[in-house]
Amino acid sequence: MKHEVPIERPAVSAYTVPADAPEADGTLAWDTTTIVVAEVTAGDATGTGWTYAPASVAALMEEVLVPAVHGLDALDIPAAHDAMTKAVRNTGRAGAAGCALSALDIALWDLKARLLELPLVRLLGAARDEVPVYGSGGFTTYHDTHLAAQLNGWVHGQRIPRVKIKIGEGWGRAAARDVSRVRTARDVIGPQAELYVDANGGYTRKQAVRVGRVLAEHGVGWFEEPVSSDDLRGLALVRDALVCDVTAGEYGYDLPYFARMIPSVDCVQVDATRCGGLTEWLRAAALAQAHGLEVSSHGAPHAHAAAAACVANLRHVEWFHDHVRIESMFFDGALDPTGGVLRPDGGVGHGLELRTGDVEEFRVV
Repeated sequence: MKHEVPIERPAVSAYTVPADAPEADGTLAWDTTTIVVAEVTAGDATGTGWTYAPASVAALMEEVLVPAVHGLDALDIPAAHDAMTKAVRNTGRAGAAGCALSALDIALWDLKARLLELPLVRLLGAARDEVPVYGSGGFTTYHDTHLAAQLNGWVHGQRIPRVKIKIGEGWGRAAARDVSRVRTARDVIGPQAELYVDANGGYTRKQAVRVGRVLAEHGVGWFEEPVSSDDLRGLALVRDALVCDVTAGEYGYDLPYFARMIPSVDCVQVDATRCGGLTEWLRAAALAQAHGLEVSSHGAPHAHAAAAACVANLRHVEWFHDHVRIESMFFDGALDPTGGVLRPDGGVGHGLELRTGDVEEFRVV
């Protein structure tokens, strides 16, 4: 006879953390980041999940999704995920609802692993012991000294052999400065480290091709969102015109999105805090593998590390400055990227414990 472990009513909270310096990319500027946290208890274990989204996502989670999973069996994550997907039918899966669903799904996977007293990577089944990472930041608001310090810390300090900076400043209106900053980045990291750029959809199609050909002279091998990720035809055109890999996918909120995008990119980026949690992240990775493509996780490195170790077609995990800073502040058990890899096998579940008291000053919900 099946032994059920019913889910208690999940707890939801949100915290807004000031940036350590003004930040911007090609198409957006910000000075705070909000993390919405879901804590799900069943039996004698509690799982934690999170997403980076407005605090209003916490209210949506409470109203629409918490009732959908309350009382379900904590071991049957596909049933809980399906219940949440159905619950947001009229709300709309993309956007806020997708973020809310994702946080709860991540918490459910952490909970199940803790109930079974396993590291999450063992519950899912490892494909590798180490997960490659790349340092990600280099905001357009950084002056050259700040940029150099950040890149130096990753490449020469922590020995991370791949880094990414933001370009496309002002919706592509500062292309000369973009190229200058790429030149500075290459000088700082040296000839051996991999150099990536992210335009956040700031360029037009032809502009992206022109800039991309100049970037190739500096060994840029990864061009993220050279045009809007909604412009799938444009992504494909830029990809076919350049030698570097063209990538996108961070704004995917469901599996059909990735099915549409796959023909247009060289590597698929998938964000478990948006796409529907680890359940949908693993499905997206399988979909990419079926088309001969690798996946790279976007943002929230500690939410991805275990699942990333469990897919054969992983390229790497993004060690994103904002999220690394917050996750290191908020959780005990944060991982160490020294040497350019993560080893997500410590403790049970995803290995992180929320420092509730220490972060109360940032709480907004």
